[in-house]
Amino acid sequence: MKLSKRLETIVDMAFCWVSLWEREEKKEVCVADVGTDHGLVPIRLIERGMAGTVLATDVRKGPLLRAREHVAKQGLQERIELRLGDGLKPLKPGEAQLVIMTGMGGELMSRILQEAPLIQETVRCWIFSPQSELAYFRHGLEKLGLAICDEVMLKEDGKFYTIMTAEPGEMHYPEEYQYRYGERLIQKRSPVLKEYLRQEIYKLQEIREQIQKTARVENSGTKERLQEVEGELEQAKRVKELL
Repeated sequence: MKLSKRLETIVDMAFCWVSLWEREEKKEVCVADVGTDHGLVPIRLIERGMAGTVLATDVRKGPLLRAREHVAKQGLQERIELRLGDGLKPLKPGEAQLVIMTGMGGELMSRILQEAPLIQETVRCWIFSPQSELAYFRHGLEKLGLAICDEVMLKEDGKFYTIMTAEPGEMHYPEEYQYRYGERLIQKRSPVLKEYLRQEIYKLQEIREQIQKTARVENSGTKERLQEVEGELEQAKRVKELL
């Protein structure tokens, strides 16, 4: 069963953590895939021998039914348990050591974490791939006592995706651009981040020019928006210089 580049990257990042866990703890991992969609990630995790069991959850009945069909086709019904429910609600505290959450906006993912403190406190590692509001989400992790351990950025079908692992711990970045673009990506001088920044800078420059041409800058709301765009542009240029 072929996975997208994004899903394969998620599986690879899970593999790195699971390998360390099994060497240290001498036991199999239980993984939860929240928002499993068609159940492709849980199947690949089992196929690669990375988990004893996988709990695959989704808030929608349709995708969960398709996941059930895929799991049955691979004969993995005893290894992959499918659960219907919103966010982390289908999980019990201490049930899963590794939780994967992808395919949602950063604000929604932050809310899901906030609403399940007992689950959040007992999970040993998280893999996140927020589709939007990344700065908001990174700030949210800091407030919840989760520290980002690694980040990967990739481009697939013209879209950019960020995937990160986080564990319980303290995290604080002195500069806002580190939350906006990812300190781990900046440290690694990610070539994909560099490509993203080129597009981001061009887009912000166009927005700035459009505001200056079509609106009265004297207007307080317009002036505030212009300052906001210029601040974002300055941050993007600064990060690009660091790569």
